[in-house]
Amino acid sequence: MATQGQVITCKAAVAWEPNKPLVIEDVQVAPPQAGEVRVKILFTALCHTDAYTWSGKDPEGLFPCILGHEAAGIVESVGEGVTEVQPGDHVIPCYQAECKECKFCKSGKTNLCGKVRSATDRKSRFSVNGKPIYHFMGTSTFSQYTVVHGLGAVWNTAKVEAGSIVAIFGLGTVGLAVAEGAKAAGASRIIGIDIDPKKFDTGSISFSFSMNIAFFLSSGQMDIAFISSVATFL
Repeated sequence: MATQGQVITCKAAVAWEPNKPLVIEDVQVAPPQAGEVRVKILFTALCHTDAYTWSGKDPEGLFPCILGHEAAGIVESVGEGVTEVQPGDHVIPCYQAECKECKFCKSGKTNLCGKVRSATDRKSRFSVNGKPIYHFMGTSTFSQYTVVHGLGAVWNTAKVEAGSIVAIFGLGTVGLAVAEGAKAAGASRIIGIDIDPKKFDTGSISFSFSMNIAFFLSSGQMDIAFISSVATFL
């Protein structure tokens, strides 16, 4: 793309201060460095975590920042050493990806990957008139362009095929988005699991089966399972 290696100026919703209205600004987005990916954001959602940090109650919140961490987009350019994605790939910026090398990734417990938070050099790729703007959760999707680490650009990992049986644990924003994706991919059955029965009537998905209690599915009953949230049952 013509913008590779160049600073991109785009629109972003900047949180200059906690609990103050977001301001649409012209933001400069630097090119990706080694191991990084610059993504053009096409769609983004609002999560309660964004609102919590914006409120000023989050002890880890830094301002000014660009919030947002649930989105989808297209890779615009990649930095040195990035091999798993390339310009033009459709991706989701993920704040909790996997390095595939640590003991947790090798044991299947990829959600505990210890390298994700230390993946970047802690320098911002965003600025407004020369003033650095903090990243949020390594994604900052309330911007038309964002820079994430290569570990956080996840694409097509599930490969849902037509006729698949899909189970989704947790029917929040992410879970319902997964359900929409499974429906679009032609899944024959979409099973929703959540502790709140009202979630089963949310959105346009008609779940073929739903449960609001902890249960066990033996092997062979489904093709793919997504866990979008975890609850502790006592």
